[in-house]
Amino acid sequence: MGRSAFNRSASAGRYGWLVFPAIGAASAFIVLFAWWLRPGFLTAMDLKAADAMFMARGARVAPSEVVIVAVDEKSVNELGRWPWTRTTTAALISALSEAKTVAVDMVFSEPQDPASDAALSEAAARSGNVVLGYFFRGDTSVVPDPSALSALQLSRISLLNLDKTVSAPWPAFPSVETNTALIGRGAAGFGAFNTMPREDGIYREMSLLLGYGPAVYPAMPVEALKNYLGTQTIARLASYGVDGLILGELNVPVDEAGALTLNFYGPAGSFRTYSATDVIKGVVSPKEFSGKLVFVGVTEKAVYDIRPTPLDPLFPGVEIHATAAGNILAGDFLIRDGRVIAFDALMTILAPVVLGFFLSGVRRTVAGLAGFALLSVLAVSGEFILFSVFSIMPAPVYPVLSMAVCYMSGEAYRNLVAEKRNRYLKRAFSSYVSAELVSEILDNPGALKLGGEKREVSVLFSDIRGFTGISERFTPEKLVEFLNRYLSPMTGIVLEEKGMVDKYIGDAIMAVFNAPVEVSGHAGRACAAALRMTEALASFNARWEGSGYPTVETGIGINTGEAVVGNMGAELKLNYTAIGDTVNLASRLEGMNKVYGSSIIVSGATKEAAGEGFFFRELDFVRARGKERPIVIFELAGRKGANPEKEEICARFAGALAFFRARRFKEAREAFIVLAGLGDGPSGVYLARCDEFILSPPTEGWDGAY
Repeated sequence: MGRSAFNRSASAGRYGWLVFPAIGAASAFIVLFAWWLRPGFLTAMDLKAADAMFMARGARVAPSEVVIVAVDEKSVNELGRWPWTRTTTAALISALSEAKTVAVDMVFSEPQDPASDAALSEAAARSGNVVLGYFFRGDTSVVPDPSALSALQLSRISLLNLDKTVSAPWPAFPSVETNTALIGRGAAGFGAFNTMPREDGIYREMSLLLGYGPAVYPAMPVEALKNYLGTQTIARLASYGVDGLILGELNVPVDEAGALTLNFYGPAGSFRTYSATDVIKGVVSPKEFSGKLVFVGVTEKAVYDIRPTPLDPLFPGVEIHATAAGNILAGDFLIRDGRVIAFDALMTILAPVVLGFFLSGVRRTVAGLAGFALLSVLAVSGEFILFSVFSIMPAPVYPVLSMAVCYMSGEAYRNLVAEKRNRYLKRAFSSYVSAELVSEILDNPGALKLGGEKREVSVLFSDIRGFTGISERFTPEKLVEFLNRYLSPMTGIVLEEKGMVDKYIGDAIMAVFNAPVEVSGHAGRACAAALRMTEALASFNARWEGSGYPTVETGIGINTGEAVVGNMGAELKLNYTAIGDTVNLASRLEGMNKVYGSSIIVSGATKEAAGEGFFFRELDFVRARGKERPIVIFELAGRKGANPEKEEICARFAGALAFFRARRFKEAREAFIVLAGLGDGPSGVYLARCDEFILSPPTEGWDGAY
């Protein structure tokens, strides 16, 4: 695979940074489509997220105008088990005569003792402020008393129908269970106490409008507030359903079915609550209820008028009515209108797109996960602030879910691309770099630039001396066998020193250190590889001595400097390689070993970068193409301290070379004769030069180069 093909597959070309934002946008529309479909699991997640915001917000102060008188455990213990006689209930109603409105969350549908029923009716009539409860049934097992039903008609809600084609969107029931006609005559109004939970059994809304026959009737809180405020109730209809509920000057925001989302003040007991027995016995002064809207209901748990809510699994039903009334009276509504829904949709789109831009800038899965977590926390925190401070009811589950889809899809895409990239890199590099370097490339592909770059490298060339003559001695099969046996250990050494085998040129090896990934101390590693290759060559010769293989000698050249590295060639056939003067000089240095009778020649740049562990001797000044001044070259003689005899010869050679550079050719000749007699190849070269310069000295201004 070529560079461009790799880039197209791995990063979609120059527009690759848009891949993850595009995944984010696609994730958003997937979640928006799911939102429109409203599958059960998504609805459940949405509801639980709303519950979590209620719990995180905690309790708030309920409106003081609304109080509860509870038939609690204390009342039952002192006044007898529920239901009480109508006389006892009448006493309770009479004790609340100072209240502005008394809403009784009970129905008296069966007659008892006529005198007791009459006492209750008279108590309600005397107070003139009592709203009695009743409930609609989902079956027709009960036939309502016509006279009681006619009294119920007085509580019907007026409809302001802006669209005559709208069908009734509110809950409708086939039957109703009302108070007896006698008891109902004393009431100032009637309110239905039906409450309906959501799919998971939790009570979060209250239907304020309930249908029976052709008419619409109010829920208990609405009728109680109608009496409390002394006003009329009007339901405004539009093409999509209920557009609002009007109570005098109060405009109640309800959904299209006429339901109010309850803005709970806390767990059970958030409203000021009085025990019914204390009210009846006068422990609580009637003045306590002056000007109040009082809800009377049963909270004793054995009666089972308990409703689970987001803040309390044991929430009294009467307090649900009080909560709705408190919300309406105080204007304490949760805002969940079209503007909030549009905001949620916008957040659902923007959040994953922002995450996509973040993912396009990071490579690690952990970093992507951290970004997803951070953005999720920010989104949830922002929406919680809207909820807790401004009573706006957002839906945080959708932005978070869209980001989750974006993150998982993005990581899946990244893994697919990474797998393709890894296959490419393994195929591209495993044949000429070590497994360790391949692992580094796979772990940090950002360090790899296949498109071409300037980089400091150390280039090593190795070549067998007299290979042409050797090749003529073997059949083709034997020659390939010989080369493979020679090249295998040499290649292994290069790879072990974190070099890259750039190419084989017959018997020659070109290796590059510090590419394709950075290698610390690459010049030193190249020198170490050269020394190990000479040692391996000695072992190779010893092993195959007497087997028909010739004794092999090699020359190695190393240069350090800038080169252009990258994939080069045609689209159908590319090779990762290095080019430039640095490479050319390394090749030339390898060939100079023939001149000086040496094994390893390095440039001055390599010597300076190799570190302190090696022993070099200066050989000569040579002229390089493109250089105005000659460059100094060195023989890599070994590691420091490894060969004292060699180091002694090199020290004496340095003295002779100093005579030579000072144009004291006769003195230099005498020193070089001795060293050449010891088998030192470079000394033999300088001995011949001394003889030449003694006869024909170099010109004035000679720079030491031959």
